[in-house]
Amino acid sequence: MLNVRDLRAGYGKSEVLRGISFDVHPGEVVTIVGVNGAGKSTTLRALCGAVPALAGTISFDGADITNRSSAEIVERGLTMIPEGRQLFPFLTVKDNLLMGSYKKSARAGFDERLDEVLQMFPRVAERLDQYAGSLSGGEQQMVAIARGMMAAPKLIIFDEPSLGLSPLLVETMFEVVEKIAARGITVLLVEQNVFHTLQLADRGYVLENGEISLTGTGQELLRSDHVRKAYLGM
Repeated sequence: MLNVRDLRAGYGKSEVLRGISFDVHPGEVVTIVGVNGAGKSTTLRALCGAVPALAGTISFDGADITNRSSAEIVERGLTMIPEGRQLFPFLTVKDNLLMGSYKKSARAGFDERLDEVLQMFPRVAERLDQYAGSLSGGEQQMVAIARGMMAAPKLIIFDEPSLGLSPLLVETMFEVVEKIAARGITVLLVEQNVFHTLQLADRGYVLENGEISLTGTGQELLRSDHVRKAYLGM
């Protein structure tokens, strides 16, 4: 579904990604693990058209989306839940969800999709008429995920979804990701909570200094001495 080959990307003259390659197959949960500054966010931004690819290719669902506009990429079915939620604080929760269904194919079935999403997020359903900025951090994260689901994605990308959440809400967030995957939606997950992420993931890639240094199933990476020492403190 998503195929990245020899991707180089960065900011100005600074090259962050140094020729990385990876795949995400339909129905998988795949994670990219790495310390801050390894290039995880740059990878996601390049996938979504927010950072230009300097070399290499990005293919999604059989089409070359390298350096395509973010709007076109979303239209093709790739949606990202960004770090920091990025809601519209002075719009209601319902209006924020409406903003998530701006692509043509999503607008057509808005009411049906809204009902489906609200069944997944009952707490969001209770807050539809509240301003998004008045919600707690955990509630805002659920609205951000629900908004992403309103775009009817084929693949949904999560960038640090547990950031700033309490331990209890972190567990809830991972349960939500699992529910999304159970619906057949492909997931690419970048997350600081490496242990939980690898437990959930079908496969993972370790990104270090802009290069893929290790790959394997989630369980294989959990057993890796390097991962245990560098990311799990074991």
